[in-house]
Amino acid sequence: MTATAKRIYIIAGEDSGDALGAALIEALRQHAPEPLDLAGLGGWHMHEQGIVSPFPLDEVAVMGVIAIAQQLPSLIRRAYQVIDDAIAFKPDLIVIIDSPEFTHPIARRLRKRLPGVPILDYVSPSVWAWRSWRARRMRAYIDEVLGLLPFEPQAYRDLRGPPCTYVGHPLIEALDRLRGHAPPKREAGPNIESKTVLILPGSRRSEVTRLMPIFREAVESLAAADPGLRFVIGAADDLTALVSALTAEWDIATEVVTGRDAREAAMRKARVAIAASGTVTLELALARVPMVVCYRLDWIAARFRFLVRLHSVVLPNLIDGGNDIPELIHSDCTVENIVKTAQPLIAGGAERDRQMTAFDRVAEVMKPDGPPPSARAAARVLHHLFGEAAA
Repeated sequence: MTATAKRIYIIAGEDSGDALGAALIEALRQHAPEPLDLAGLGGWHMHEQGIVSPFPLDEVAVMGVIAIAQQLPSLIRRAYQVIDDAIAFKPDLIVIIDSPEFTHPIARRLRKRLPGVPILDYVSPSVWAWRSWRARRMRAYIDEVLGLLPFEPQAYRDLRGPPCTYVGHPLIEALDRLRGHAPPKREAGPNIESKTVLILPGSRRSEVTRLMPIFREAVESLAAADPGLRFVIGAADDLTALVSALTAEWDIATEVVTGRDAREAAMRKARVAIAASGTVTLELALARVPMVVCYRLDWIAARFRFLVRLHSVVLPNLIDGGNDIPELIHSDCTVENIVKTAQPLIAGGAERDRQMTAFDRVAEVMKPDGPPPSARAAARVLHHLFGEAAA
């Protein structure tokens, strides 16, 4: 730690937030008017940017009421460990990234302990979908929200929340990498004859354990119908051991890949993906991989599902405003439904073409007008640190 450098503490709560944090760190170092000292909680991506986490990220990457309740003592202990670590670091600014059930309680306590330190929330909670009262409550401990979706600033104004700036989603910066510099129409790419089905069971332990038994049966059914199919499973970095242990019991041969480069290479080769709902669906859309999106809720979340005010839970559908990407949520997430939805996408035809067209619209909407999203997010952080000197 340098005595005169501005200090930023960054808190990510799961794998996709870790990736966003790494991109933000890279942009901060590139655009800051002077050197920065950085610390925080993250995973493999942020570690590559020099962040040494106080504990492994997968210990807090849980989702769902029951999963959180089961691990509550450990989550509370880890949350206070992050709070103590942040206070000891003496930050000039704090950035929390996504995972609101974990990061927001931390932010509230840090606001009390460090009342003069700005706190920015990178990735808005879905206040526009459910529990809208959270937006107004956030004004007490969040100085600015950095939104990934274009409609979020207006949503925060309507809900009387803290200031929200649309910075865009950093995944758009990976567009060429995700497509392998292929022509815009993916059907002209080398994967037109691919027989690879990519399985993406999620970035949280609770997601993986709920979905993998269903995916196993779906894979067996798909393989029985088409023995030429090849199955690749993309594991979140911190969950590779769990995914490998679960697939070791499968009767169908699979390959488990981990790490960003390997997962993205698998996307470029995939004919279709069967994926847990989450940020990965946006990666698949940008890579132009037709997909079936699946999710299983715990029983408490399932009972309150009627409170969600969205036409879809799939990010590309939300950005595009349509429902071209099929989603099999909770009771609809069955082996039969996965198989009958995936098979037409593998075979080709109208359903596959409809997704491809939607992917092009999503990429067009997300194209930044000016600096890329990570640079925009970094600019807002640096504005809070340096004011106009950061411009």
